[in-house]
Amino acid sequence: MTELTALDRLSPQARSLIDGPLNWIDGTWEDGEAPELNTVLNPSTGTELRTDPFASTAQAQRAVLAARRAFDRGPWSRTSPADRAAVLSRLADLMEEHFDALVEIIIAEVGTPVGLARAMQVSMPIVNVRWAAEQALKGPRGGHEEPLAPDFRTPASSSLLQKIPVGVVAGITGYNFPINSVVWKLGPGLAAGCTLVFKSSERTPLSTRALMKLTEMAGVPAGVVNFVSGLGDVGEVLTSHEAVDMVMFTGSLKVGKAIQRAAAETTKKVVLELGGKSANILLPSVSDFDAIVQPSIMRFARNSGQGCGSTTRMLVPRSQYDTFADSIQRFVRDLRVGLPWEETTDLGPLIREQQRQFVAGFVDRAIDQGAEIIAGGGYTEGLDGFFYNPTVIGGVDNTWEISREELFGPVGVLIPYDSVEEAIDIAHDSPYGLHAAVYGDPTEAYAVAKRLRTGAVSINGGGYMRPDAPWGGFKLSGYGREMGEDGFQEFFQVKHIQWPIR
Repeated sequence: MTELTALDRLSPQARSLIDGPLNWIDGTWEDGEAPELNTVLNPSTGTELRTDPFASTAQAQRAVLAARRAFDRGPWSRTSPADRAAVLSRLADLMEEHFDALVEIIIAEVGTPVGLARAMQVSMPIVNVRWAAEQALKGPRGGHEEPLAPDFRTPASSSLLQKIPVGVVAGITGYNFPINSVVWKLGPGLAAGCTLVFKSSERTPLSTRALMKLTEMAGVPAGVVNFVSGLGDVGEVLTSHEAVDMVMFTGSLKVGKAIQRAAAETTKKVVLELGGKSANILLPSVSDFDAIVQPSIMRFARNSGQGCGSTTRMLVPRSQYDTFADSIQRFVRDLRVGLPWEETTDLGPLIREQQRQFVAGFVDRAIDQGAEIIAGGGYTEGLDGFFYNPTVIGGVDNTWEISREELFGPVGVLIPYDSVEEAIDIAHDSPYGLHAAVYGDPTEAYAVAKRLRTGAVSINGGGYMRPDAPWGGFKLSGYGREMGEDGFQEFFQVKHIQWPIR
């Protein structure tokens, strides 16, 4: 069994969720069998959390076949909606009982500041699991069996549409919100009666392992949920295996394209939530910039910018550019980059040194080409981990590299515009279409929001990320939806059953 090393600051309850082998296959915990080793780091300190062998392709194949048997032979696909809802409710209860432990694991593995870890990394997944339990009882849109009106043309017939679970779902998830990224697939998938196999980012397997442990404790039968911690070859098994019916992926555009190609060989259903370069439009009707600077900055800087929906392109009327830049300077100056377990920390580290260098490279190239730093910038002094200061770049337009590429870091650009029509054009001038924000007079902001071709729009700060609302994007941000009724529908196939009227 793998020995735990350097698991600093973790309570016994947190350790109990991640101690032991990482891989959960057909109801058994297994160490990885691949020759390659994965060292999980604490991004706040750069120290090792633990080292494990990766899962092998043979283990991935066994996980897929376990899920296939569990679906084809039961019991899960034939379990009643009430029983599925009860298991999901138990899982939510267990997550609440282990709330602090899950927060600790997220802080250690992802580096999310404690306040944000509580709110978005743990509380939100619990809400989403409880919503999935409700969906298990409610069923898909139109019900599990939806009658159609009789057709009296010759030959006359009656019909119904049967909504059946799609089958075996492979979920490949990102490192930035590792519990929620799994829950968005796990909760609705279990509610629908599907079986699942997960592969997490190699950077954050411990958070997924903790959730799998709670799934085991909740009483999910063997083979219904499986987890393999592997490299790209393991991902290829999950995306190309003929026993998998649907692939769901959260992550980069590059990997999403590779998954789409692999899944095409067996014509699987694919749901992709990929990158974004989302716009934040400040309309001319905005008068108090100090009131909106906090959500404008934190929407792209929280979690150190490691969020797909980060609104990193701030579009401001040219006449108000300097006024908003002054507000940005005052706000960013007071943000605290620090150790994530301290309550006063606003921003923690990036996930790895390679990511920090990647982000810094975009900023350095922009400066070399004549851009200016309006606020922040640079590595954070006095800390050992992978910290980068929140940064706002000015003196650029929407054609610049830093305005078009997804950085996944706490860096935003401030772009002036001369008319609302131009602002909408700039917002649309992106290969992505995941998210947007609009600030201003509510009526005007609503009219602009309705015109934006993005999967979600937040007006004047929006609100909580609702479990009953779908998330997904247009263009290169992917297709399909997660959560909400539209996301729940992804887990079903529709069968037409027809018989004659005598």
